[in-house]
Amino acid sequence: MTRLLDEAFSKVSVLPDSEQDELARALLELAGVDQPPIQLTEAEEADLVEAEAEIARGELASADEVRAMWAKHGL
Repeated sequence: MTRLLDEAFSKVSVLPDSEQDELARALLELAGVDQPPIQLTEAEEADLVEAEAEIARGELASADEVRAMWAKHGL
């Protein structure tokens, strides 16, 4: 293992488990190891269903609203 990878693992090892898992999935994916789909919580699934319903109804942000959101966050 390289010094840099060892340092990265050391830093990541103190993060909460959920963040460690997220980073591990990303690293494995970058290494070409297929990962199973992430399991959504009931609340996340409900949010996704509502978002899809909003899209189906045409309730989308305008270009101006999107630009304002980005500007609000300095992006």
